[in-house]
Amino acid sequence: MTGRRVVITGIGVVAPGGIGTKAFWERVVSGVPATRTITAFDPSPFRSRVAAECDFDPLRAGLAPADARRLDRAAQFALVSAREALADSGLDVTEENAHRVGVSIGSAVGCTQKLEEEYVALSDGGRHWLVDHTQGSPHLYDYFVPSSMAAEVAWDAGAEGPATVVSAGCTSGLDSVGYACELIREGTADVMVAGGTDAPIAPITVACFDAIKATTPRNDTPERASRPFDRTRNGFVLGEGAAVLILEEREAARARGAAIYAEIAGFASRGNAYHMTGLRPDGREMAAAITAALDEARLDPTDVDYVNAHGTATRQNDLHETAAFKLSLGEHAHRVPVSSIKSVIGHSLGAVGSIEAAASALVIRHGVVPPTAGLRDPDPQLDLDYVPLTARDQPTGTVLTVGSGFGGFQSAMVLTGPEGRRT
Repeated sequence: MTGRRVVITGIGVVAPGGIGTKAFWERVVSGVPATRTITAFDPSPFRSRVAAECDFDPLRAGLAPADARRLDRAAQFALVSAREALADSGLDVTEENAHRVGVSIGSAVGCTQKLEEEYVALSDGGRHWLVDHTQGSPHLYDYFVPSSMAAEVAWDAGAEGPATVVSAGCTSGLDSVGYACELIREGTADVMVAGGTDAPIAPITVACFDAIKATTPRNDTPERASRPFDRTRNGFVLGEGAAVLILEEREAARARGAAIYAEIAGFASRGNAYHMTGLRPDGREMAAAITAALDEARLDPTDVDYVNAHGTATRQNDLHETAAFKLSLGEHAHRVPVSSIKSVIGHSLGAVGSIEAAASALVIRHGVVPPTAGLRDPDPQLDLDYVPLTARDQPTGTVLTVGSGFGGFQSAMVLTGPEGRRT
């Protein structure tokens, strides 16, 4: 390792309730959920009929008509977010520096919508077992290969460094940023365009989560369906979106006069080797990731000013996370505010970790902790400060953001202010 330090200099977001970083931040701070009855298709056959959808028009967002027709919705989100992030950073990708600029995109389910559309069309709505592949879209191969999304972002940005997709379930968006950070630290790249994207609101995804009863059946009040840490929680609300961060080596960013949101001071991931969807109640794997991330940042648990929780509103996750915070942060867990922005924007699977990383950097910049919307009836088993309903003004220098995913993946990232971590 070279000891190089990594900072965030640009943010781009596509999220439910707001396209663009400014609209996204205003929405999560407002505590007004962007959850509603699904409009993308007829949800009436399904157990869970609510989602947090993006009001996204690819043409209005700046994509060419050909790209709007060709690209899957998740790829569109990634391109629009990357363009905003690059513009926000003020970075010029030139012929001279392009080979030092890389791309790392996280996604859990890839080009779900286009794949489902193609299958439905070629199989006549599932009536034919054998289909004629020659009648498929000429872009069908790109929908099958998730790396196509990283390639699209790299081509659009002119980035000629390493380009990859990280797919680790619901930690993908956080892991992609962590991986990008390591590439800069080791000297492989100077700049990384890093984040996550997913557009999973499609019949196949809704049916899969229905089968395991992971999503909420609270269809009568969709605007209050997501209730992290609440006694009445009964599953997550599916979401969609993307966030892309521009990561740079700190001294180079300072030298060019870049405005720095935050430093990524530590990152770690662990697996529980336990169950595809189950979580150990003691939270020890997430706790181990948190401890390792704090150690890398050279910070104590008491240095954490805010925890951006995974907070899905499933019964086992919220118990698991709370136990993990107590195990890793000790008594400080009872003093530090914890909240879940999934209560506003839903759970966008592989995208949400990068969206939450973006929110964490914005917490540091603005000194405001977003609330946990929908938390009206506290669960007596969950006894931390979950910032119910209303945002809280609080100067914040260090944020811990975490993720948990199917397969037993647990990830943690520590962000500090522009002045960096303590040395």
